[in-house]
Amino acid sequence: MRIITSIDDAKALEGEEVGLSDWVVVDQHRIDQFAEATADHQWIHVDTERAAKEMPDGKTIAHGYLTLALIPAFTGDFVHVENLARAINLGLNKVRFYAPVPVGSRLRGRATVLKAQRRAGALLLTSEIRLEVEGQRKPACIAETLGMYYFNEAVARETG
Repeated sequence: MRIITSIDDAKALEGEEVGLSDWVVVDQHRIDQFAEATADHQWIHVDTERAAKEMPDGKTIAHGYLTLALIPAFTGDFVHVENLARAINLGLNKVRFYAPVPVGSRLRGRATVLKAQRRAGALLLTSEIRLEVEGQRKPACIAETLGMYYFNEAVARETG
C-alpha cells in the first residue's frame, strides 16, 4: 500500500504501478446479481443453456459494466491518503473493453498513477486501471479513472 500525505507525495507516484489485486472469481451468481441490479438480462450474460449452445466457449460472459464496477473492490487498498476529509469518484476519461470475461474466470486489477495535480484545493488523481483475466493475453478492460481527494486542512479552510 502506498501512503499519500500531500499532493507532492502523489506527484512522486506518477508513472508508477501502485498495486496489483488478488484474483476474484466472476461466477454466475455475481453476473446474475448485476443483471438484476441493472435490468440488463441479455442472454449472453444470464442464459447458461443458450450460451452452452451458441457462445464460442459455451459459457456466459460478464457484463462489461460489471467488470468496470469491480474497480473499487480491486483498487481500494492500493493507496491510502492520510488526513483525508473525503474522496470523490470524479469519473472516467476513457474505458475500453478488450476481451470478454467468461463465467468462472479469475479477474484482478492493476493500477498505475498517470497524473497527480492540485485542483480546487484538492488532489486530482488520474490512474490507469487494467483488469486482467487469468490466462488471457489481452486485458478485459483498461480504464482511466479520476478521483478527487480532499485533505482535512483544505476542508477546514473551505469551512473556516
